[in-house]
Amino acid sequence: MWEADSGDLFAPRAQTHDKVPVPPRAVTGELTGEDIDVERSLRPQTLADYCGQERVVENLRVLIQAAKERGEALDHVIFSGPPGLGKTTLAGIVANEMGARLRTTSGPAIERTGDLAAILTNLEEGDVLFVDEIHRLNHQVEEVLYPAMEDFFLDIVIGKGPAARSIRLDVPRFTLVGATTRTGLLTGPLRDRFGISYRLDYYSVKDLARIVERSAHILGARLDAEASQEIASRSRGTPRLANRLLKRVRDYAQVKADGNITWQVAAEALTFFEIDELGLDWMDTKILQALTTTFRGRPVGLTTIASAVAEDPSTLEDVYEPYLLQQGLIIRTPQGRQATLAAFEHLGVTPPPS
Repeated sequence: MWEADSGDLFAPRAQTHDKVPVPPRAVTGELTGEDIDVERSLRPQTLADYCGQERVVENLRVLIQAAKERGEALDHVIFSGPPGLGKTTLAGIVANEMGARLRTTSGPAIERTGDLAAILTNLEEGDVLFVDEIHRLNHQVEEVLYPAMEDFFLDIVIGKGPAARSIRLDVPRFTLVGATTRTGLLTGPLRDRFGISYRLDYYSVKDLARIVERSAHILGARLDAEASQEIASRSRGTPRLANRLLKRVRDYAQVKADGNITWQVAAEALTFFEIDELGLDWMDTKILQALTTTFRGRPVGLTTIASAVAEDPSTLEDVYEPYLLQQGLIIRTPQGRQATLAAFEHLGVTPPPS
């Protein structure tokens, strides 16, 4: 139960954005005039268009069909995983498949309980509310969210002192879709109130190649199969990065070639933009060079590496280190980070005898 400040319910500060569900494209696969603006974002709009995450897609297909047949709102859903894997896209797909309106906001944007109350009371029956970075919700806001998720009501205290009184506001039955990159920061009570929970994994090269081909068709880029494989293999298992690299390769092909993206053009473009065969960019390579050449394979502390490459330690730990660890190029030891033999081989550096 929370106390309503003056104007809390009628002057929300948290920003939400309505998205009208987009109907599936015709069987022919041609883009209609209404679809162009949405498709330009390269986000798939239906489960049929979604590439990868087969387990999640099949589960969602069954759950959505069951909810629609019963005429009920889908249970609350939370998607977790690294950035760029499609959590926001899946939230939009859930709304489209349910034929519902999508309202979007983020955890940091909901500053007060009044902001949340205003959002929830403006929902309509069956709406999908998407909260990005939900682990960053204010704790007081989170406590108000619990009864809304379970019993679809809000308890409000109006006034102060002896004249204060409590009223209950009913909330339309809605589906809350949360997204988080930091599952460990979710509180237990909030996590347990989601009936459907999925963690998204990195994509295979085959799935990324399909995504690149679909995006190339939307962008009007001429791309062959070998080029899509080359771009996919350097995309670090992330669709967002695959689409970003495709756009840069398209730009390169337009200026340096005849616009056709062949394997050779794609490889030249990615090399030009300093993306190597493993998907490492210039900073990844700089980190490996520091570990293999400057420190000759010895274990090094994070702050020391950060000083050597002129980068913030938290950025190294959160942005660059996870992929290097996944590729087996560095390891963590009690003494610090250390380059592996694979890192020496990748850079063509002779490892020290020790």
